[in-house]
Amino acid sequence: MFRFIGTIIGVNLKTHAMKTILFAAIMLLAFVWTKAQVVYVTDWKSEADKIVYVTDWKSEADMIVYVTDWKSEATEDSGIWYFSDWKSEAHWKIYFTTWKSEADLIIYYSDWKSEAGYTDE
Repeated sequence: MFRFIGTIIGVNLKTHAMKTILFAAIMLLAFVWTKAQVVYVTDWKSEADKIVYVTDWKSEADMIVYVTDWKSEATEDSGIWYFSDWKSEAHWKIYFTTWKSEADLIIYYSDWKSEAGYTDE
């Protein structure tokens, strides 16, 4: 694999150090490009990427959310959320509001993973 990648970018990857550096760079890029729905709940509206309102009615939700205990299950725009205790690892910082009119996103929590995702409306 490294020989193939080295051929593509025009670099001779004979040394172990170069292979290690290339592998680390690939892993870093894969991490940066992934937009998993790892969320952190903030107490400050000004800090939030999304202002979220939780509804009791599935029909008025923009997204149906399933909360998982496993960060690896949270994928881009899937509606499967993993709540993190660490702001630095979150892809969305969210603030929960009690006013539907100020929300960027209206969500409904589901017990079923298969329902998760954006609604059609």
